[in-house]
Amino acid sequence: MAHTETHAKTRASNQRLLGATSKSVAAALAAFTAWRRAAAGRRALADLTPDQLKDIGCLEPRAPKFVVRVGVGLMTDLMSMR
Repeated sequence: MAHTETHAKTRASNQRLLGATSKSVAAALAAFTAWRRAAAGRRALADLTPDQLKDIGCLEPRAPKFVVRVGVGLMTDLMSMR
């Protein structure tokens, strides 16, 4: 007597696999392109003088701000270590 059990397919179809791969590659490429454009824009603005920035309508770039968050009791702990 022949063995007639059915077996479920465990392989993903090639079309599904290629579709998911191409979507992830497209997303990565779009992110890389956006990053390159942003970096190029920052470099271009960094090379301009304040007068040129005013001419194109940009304000002078601000200096980066450094924020330090002091938690409750931090100063007391630091003073006690002194």
